[in-house]
Amino acid sequence: MNAISRALETLGRATLASLAGIGHAAMLLIESSGFALTGWRRGQPVRVPSVFEQMRAIGVDALPITALLALVIGIMLGIQFVAALGEFGAQSQVVVAVAKSVTREFGALITAILVAGRSGSALAARIGSMSVSQEVDALAVIGIDPVRYLAAPALLAMLAMLPVLTLFADVVAILGAAVYSAPALDITPWAYVVQTLALLTPGDIGQGLAKSLIFAILISLIGIATGFSVRGGAEGVGRATTRAVVLSICCIVVADMIFSYFLNR
Repeated sequence: MNAISRALETLGRATLASLAGIGHAAMLLIESSGFALTGWRRGQPVRVPSVFEQMRAIGVDALPITALLALVIGIMLGIQFVAALGEFGAQSQVVVAVAKSVTREFGALITAILVAGRSGSALAARIGSMSVSQEVDALAVIGIDPVRYLAAPALLAMLAMLPVLTLFADVVAILGAAVYSAPALDITPWAYVVQTLALLTPGDIGQGLAKSLIFAILISLIGIATGFSVRGGAEGVGRATTRAVVLSICCIVVADMIFSYFLNR
């Protein structure tokens, strides 16, 4: 009985901690949205230079690694679809299969995972370090709301840049697939791209972009909330950074599954 009681107690504590974390993230979202929309009326506007600095760090600096990863994913999808569909004599469907897979699924998913590992961890580490060194408390003491100063710019920048990175990854991945698949299909890469544009619909692209907005909110809130809750010095910052990345990726995959289920019924 003691073992069962301890197990139930541990489960209960974990459940309460999870609910508290969700509540904390929800409040951060509400407060950040409030500062972004009405902060200027209250004399607490979100600083535009901070938003642009976050946009540079999250989006512009991530372009090279995003391009490399998207190119590899595109070539990989081309290899797999040419081989798989070739077994059924349906190689003509490679173009539409790659195009819809990239725009609906892989572009948004791979980009979000990349940004979670790169920018989500950076958010958690930066805010966590400030929490440990009591800089967050100092901001509050001098009248600067930490949510307005730290959370709102990061959330706005993530919402702006993740869809852009997703669209960029879609383009690069399709070009990568064209490089491999066009010779196998006995067409030119330009003809491959033209066929892709003819087969894609606004809904295909919109589905991936809609997912990227949800992923942006998840990555931002998890990184920020984890950073604000850091305890235990430098070791706590390390644990929080790892937790932010793992939790972000798990939430991204689960959210992607849910969205794919409802959007493709």
